[in-house]
Amino acid sequence: MKTLYLDAGMGAAGDMLTAALLELCPDREAALAALNALGIPGVEYRADPAVKCGITGTHVTVSVNGTEEDEHLHDHAHEHQHEHDHDHHDHDHHDHADHGHHHHSSLHDVARVIADLPVSETVRANALAVYRRIAEAESRVHGVPVPEIHFHEVGTMDAVADVAAVCLLMERLAPEQVVVSPICVGSGQVRCAHGILPVPAPATAHILQGVPIYAGDLKGELCTPTGAALLRQFATEYGPMPTMTVEAVGYGMGKKDFPAANCVRAMLGQTAEQGDAVLELSCNLDDMTPEAVGFAMEALYTAGALEVWTIPAGMKKNRPGVLLQLLCKPEDRETLVRALFRHTATIGVREQTLRRHTLERSVQTVQTPLGPVRRKRSTGWGVTREKYEADDLTRLARERGCGLDEILAALP
Repeated sequence: MKTLYLDAGMGAAGDMLTAALLELCPDREAALAALNALGIPGVEYRADPAVKCGITGTHVTVSVNGTEEDEHLHDHAHEHQHEHDHDHHDHDHHDHADHGHHHHSSLHDVARVIADLPVSETVRANALAVYRRIAEAESRVHGVPVPEIHFHEVGTMDAVADVAAVCLLMERLAPEQVVVSPICVGSGQVRCAHGILPVPAPATAHILQGVPIYAGDLKGELCTPTGAALLRQFATEYGPMPTMTVEAVGYGMGKKDFPAANCVRAMLGQTAEQGDAVLELSCNLDDMTPEAVGFAMEALYTAGALEVWTIPAGMKKNRPGVLLQLLCKPEDRETLVRALFRHTATIGVREQTLRRHTLERSVQTVQTPLGPVRRKRSTGWGVTREKYEADDLTRLARERGCGLDEILAALP
């Protein structure tokens, strides 16, 4: 499985993630040209070599209308959030004409910029989802409705540039899974326009709820809200680096120097398809009616069996019988053994452990001309399969008094 591992042991910011992913691209110049072809108003991307603690990586600089964002108040590339949170522009660019007018952009304005980008629907949807996550966090922190959350105008273009770049590069690299290390958020305090806030900044802390994070030994804001939102958008799981055959390594550098290399390290490679263990429980039955066996099978499903089936079997004394078998998770063993003894006439249950390899499964409800229908999607091992839920198809056929083939023909 094509796997991307992101080491966030020094946190993450939008520019650092952009640089790390850029280094993974086989043709970095072409990838950089694709970023500059996005046509974000006034924005230009530049990638330069950077060295941290003797390690050479890439630092990506975004200039807006020819002006680079000053980062002296941030540990990483400057991130621009709600005016009451990360409003450093009044200090950083007091000589910049735009800041004298305090122009702001709402989430609606950002959505219009993203809608105009020459990218796929997937990239557009991911970029908008990242921004919406940030706006929702700021809304919660400040007690302001999402539509009233505002971003500084020049800061908006800079941050949109980071978000769009990461979303585009993720599409180009196309990993099947993204594993992110526990995220170091830093410690101490960060100075903002309206006072001193704890690290991680409140918006970052809100975005990273449910994710493994830690403070580390360094003072400063290591993970920015944009970095946090990007990690949340793309991570499929969090934890240590899985066993993988690494094919490319990228280092995305921040500007500030620490005793530790200030970078996000990205590794792209192949991991073995994951399997899991299941138990197979079985018993032979020759003195139960078909009705009783059917009832027992339903009871076993209710008790947590993954699969239940019967196989015709010739039993002792020349009796026709059935071999009743089920699959269950190891932790459900006792419950299912009890259910087998309770609902069947057996006096013995056999058990064996099986390794199985499965596709990742998900279910979503899609709107169709016939109404909402559940669609099952299975991916992995180089294949993708989709099918509609049979129960929903049957229900629609009954409601309309037609056949399943007619229902399927009417669905997209």
